[in-house]
Amino acid sequence: MSSQAWINLAYLAASMLFIVAFKLMTGPRTAVRGNFLGAAGMALALAAACCEKPVLDRLASAGAGGLVTVAVAAAIGAVIGAMMALKYPMTGMPQMVALLNGFGGAASTLVAGAELWNATAVAARDSAPLPAWTQFAIATALTGFIGAVTFWGSFVAFAKLEELPRFKQAWTDPNRHWINLGLGICTLLLLWGFGANPSSNLLFWGLVIVGSVLGCTLSLPIGGADMPVVICLLNSYSGLAAAAAGFVIDNSVLVIAGSLVGASGLILTAIMCQAMNRSLVGVLFGGLGTTTAANADDVYAGKIKSASAEEIAMVLEGASRVVIVPGYGLAVAQAQHAVRELANALEKRGTTVEYAIHPVAGRMPGHMNVLLAEADIPYEKLREMDDINPTFPETDVAIVIGANDVVNPAARTDPTSPIAGMPILDVDKARTVVVVKRSLSPGFAGIPNPLFAADNTLMYFADGKKAIVDLTAALGKA
Repeated sequence: MSSQAWINLAYLAASMLFIVAFKLMTGPRTAVRGNFLGAAGMALALAAACCEKPVLDRLASAGAGGLVTVAVAAAIGAVIGAMMALKYPMTGMPQMVALLNGFGGAASTLVAGAELWNATAVAARDSAPLPAWTQFAIATALTGFIGAVTFWGSFVAFAKLEELPRFKQAWTDPNRHWINLGLGICTLLLLWGFGANPSSNLLFWGLVIVGSVLGCTLSLPIGGADMPVVICLLNSYSGLAAAAAGFVIDNSVLVIAGSLVGASGLILTAIMCQAMNRSLVGVLFGGLGTTTAANADDVYAGKIKSASAEEIAMVLEGASRVVIVPGYGLAVAQAQHAVRELANALEKRGTTVEYAIHPVAGRMPGHMNVLLAEADIPYEKLREMDDINPTFPETDVAIVIGANDVVNPAARTDPTSPIAGMPILDVDKARTVVVVKRSLSPGFAGIPNPLFAADNTLMYFADGKKAIVDLTAALGKA
């Protein structure tokens, strides 16, 4: 077999590893193994790419300095990636995902820019302009544009998730749609111009600049309630940019890997939109989370019942079935291990304990699943919304920890609410609801929650972790 045949075989094996990895990552029990297989596939693909003749020729022309540069760059990237994975807190996983999506888009843009620079240099040397409307021209233009949108859109998403002061409030300028329309027209003109004249580096970087601005203007108006959808969409963009970059450099495994990421991101985006009863157009242009909050006094005044750990322990003492509803507040308080201890204490008393997982609880898909898995909570106890909702009327106590919008009954009862029609966890139908929160502050949607003032609700105002630790101690004394 020729060397190219071995390289193609390695690409095929890497592609198969990617496909199997995606399959394994659909389940919590096999996700870790899927990650390892995906990493192995990427390592194999990188090794094969380094053996391609054009790569070897460029490294040979650069001499020892070229190899050193590649090795140093790889080492720097590995160290940064390892430090992010090890040191970033679990509460920051959505932000880290946003950053990684952005880096993927930037890498694709730089690959396309480098290939264009090299191709135009060769064309100028040979006095042969690049032909118009070829695979290279179209793929280069799309890679630069999509990669730029992904990079800057992801950094805006990161800033929103970090709740940085200038990004916390959504951009609500009434002219923003006209601005986006103007940028869209500029994009089409630049795409046409570059396709007709692919030797123009100026047109390519013009596309990158317009894509950068568009990435910001599309992400800035989106409110916090829609961020799980945006994370999925940006993930899809990063995959599409990588697939387009694969056509630029004529690399089949990059096309396959990028297509897998792009397709899975779009599927997950559709699932998230369905879970929020939102259309993708509504997410991008509708502005959920940008409305003014209703008057909380009208909802809460004189109706809030605060309880202590000892009082709640007395309620739990007689409960035969308890459902725990985790939310972002649990992640912020790092209370997952404390929750596991509370569940153990309840189960020793013969109480059945389960966990209700809403698809958009937290700030990214699967956020709560990952958080609870970190505390070694059995996967079979994690129940999805559609599965557990019918059982709430038979639930003695529902304990809501840091969740807000995903348990807001206004979505079901108030047709004028910004979240009207959004599928929620029906915790208000449980016999007793215990809500653990620091205060009555609204969730991402910025609206009050009638659940907090319901007749069957007890509010436990405290830090999530401290509240659960104190509750477990009180239960032990009961």
